[in-house]
Amino acid sequence: MFGNRRKAVLVSAALVVGASLMTACQGSDSDSDAAKGAPAVQGSSPVTSAGNAATPPGSPTTGGSQGGGKSSAGQTSGSGGQAATGTTGGGGSADGGKTAKCRTDDLKITAIDGTIGGDRDKTVAVTFKNNGRDCAMTGYAGVDLKTSAGPLSAKRTGEEAPSIVLKSGTSVSFGINYPANESGGSGVGITGLQVTPPGETKTVTLQWPGAATLPVTDGAGSPVKVGPIGSAGQGG
Repeated sequence: MFGNRRKAVLVSAALVVGASLMTACQGSDSDSDAAKGAPAVQGSSPVTSAGNAATPPGSPTTGGSQGGGKSSAGQTSGSGGQAATGTTGGGGSADGGKTAKCRTDDLKITAIDGTIGGDRDKTVAVTFKNNGRDCAMTGYAGVDLKTSAGPLSAKRTGEEAPSIVLKSGTSVSFGINYPANESGGSGVGITGLQVTPPGETKTVTLQWPGAATLPVTDGAGSPVKVGPIGSAGQGG
């Protein structure tokens, strides 16, 4: 009986030793697996939580953002260049659409007596007829009278001068006002009229259609006044 008990003790001891050895082996295997798994966690893809927390600089998200910024900047610069070119082209078109000013050579210039009964001063009406293309005109014409006392320049009335486009074949007129010679003397004889269209330097000489003389003045200034373009009406 004693022998049986001894066998039982030996068997129990062997079981304890075996269990210990198995536990140790399992622990060693677990540590080994953990060690093998550690690199897998460190080298995980950006999809893992570790990858989302710190996206590598070369990842598609970061690279795409940087590339997009450069592309946008390039497109903005290109659009600006195109806009500037378009603006320049538009300005050139506007300038090309302006109507040229009226030239002396394209105008038929005539003068008639335009005095209306009862007026204190007398009037000569000068007309510009456009025989060329449509043209622009504004301001005052230059007017000089040839007299027995020498050239006499007319003074502007100071009225506002409109800007007009004189169509081909149409006319515009202005008035020259001067005092009547009621002194009883011979006065100053008028022998001719010189007219220069606004903005031009070429002068046309016409016969004077008005009264033959002007009253003698005291030298206080020219008694002859000229109105702006359109001041004597506009005809077709």
